[in-house]
Amino acid sequence: MKKKIVSTVLCAAMMATTLVGCGGGSSKSGSVYWLNFKPESDEVLQEVAKTYTEKTGVEVKVVTAASGTYSTTLLSEMDKSAPPTLFVVGNQAGVKDWKDYALDLKDTAIAKELNTDAYNLYDETGKLVSIGYCYECYGIIANPDLVEAAGHSMDEIKNFDGLKAVAEDIHARAGELGFDAFSSSDMDDSSSWRFTGHMANLEYYYEQEGTTWTECPPTISGKYMDNFKNLYDLCINNSLTDPKELATGGHDPENEFKTGKAAFFVNGSWEYDAVKDDVPNATMIPYYCGVAGEEKAGLNCGTENCWAINGKASEADQQATMDFMVWCVTDPDASRKLVDTFGVMPYKSAAESTNGFLAAADQYTADGCYVMNWATNFQPNVDSYRATLVSALNQYNADQSDANWELVRTAFVDGWAEEYNAVNN
Repeated sequence: MKKKIVSTVLCAAMMATTLVGCGGGSSKSGSVYWLNFKPESDEVLQEVAKTYTEKTGVEVKVVTAASGTYSTTLLSEMDKSAPPTLFVVGNQAGVKDWKDYALDLKDTAIAKELNTDAYNLYDETGKLVSIGYCYECYGIIANPDLVEAAGHSMDEIKNFDGLKAVAEDIHARAGELGFDAFSSSDMDDSSSWRFTGHMANLEYYYEQEGTTWTECPPTISGKYMDNFKNLYDLCINNSLTDPKELATGGHDPENEFKTGKAAFFVNGSWEYDAVKDDVPNATMIPYYCGVAGEEKAGLNCGTENCWAINGKASEADQQATMDFMVWCVTDPDASRKLVDTFGVMPYKSAAESTNGFLAAADQYTADGCYVMNWATNFQPNVDSYRATLVSALNQYNADQSDANWELVRTAFVDGWAEEYNAVNN
């Protein structure tokens, strides 16, 4: 496929000049194929696509990759005769893989709609490879009403010691209370990313030690692995589900939280719309893990949701895709629907966010707390790296011995170097 990719670069660059500054011309001869990264948004995206087609006559197809399979799905789809015209390049590894395949979005109509450049990805030449279409936060979703029903207060949870005391007390009295501390921490593909991708970020974030990675480091030290272990152990050992049953999945942590069976749910801002009606007071707290000074920790904020336009697509399809993107972020009804599923869109005319978890992130920042950036976006050879972590964590979940935790540490730290070398040498 890479030979085919390289052969289209010149053509893509020539096409790009016709798109600079455009944004309203007729493109009915073209069509849009959006390979969606976010399974939880599929229903909304299908509705938005249908509305656009009804309004304009332009065909918009949305295909959603299964959770944890986007990279392999994209590779497969891009080698077909009718590949996606709109796809996601969400981190620097993706930029390296797809930069020659993506249209330069600098100075295009969609870029001119942005209200920030903070979530865009560039290659080493300054080419705007992909453009943020939403940003998010993640941490631990909490039900303050259940915490209070257990005789505690959210004010007690300002660091790991506070979280541990509350969670262990709830778990010890789960039979009496009628609910447990944490929802299930399944390790199947639909759930494991919450730990191997998101919770893993706490180790990477603190390992930066005041700096911010701008490219994938060839090695990591694992200096904060004990802190990762602190929080991970708390989640799996104070939960509705026995750790030995996590490997195969099959539980529904979102529903456990929504139905009041668990006080805490490890996830992100994209869950707000799903839980707000059942748990209207739901909020989000940081990954407290025992790091010194974590009383000033905020939420993990960033994105891996960045649009790229296929430079191999026909000029008509590129124009149709550009027009559709601009409509998504400027049309009041469309942007309202998209913001409600994405949480927020960083565009001047997009609907205002009503996401309570993003509001919590803003409040932490306003209170002087530090934002935990998404260092996890630098995970090398991400699918393989996370699969190795899942395997090691499953062995640890089945038998929480020191020896098995060393397997997790090895997968986490040595696995990083191995995967970096696999893709760079």
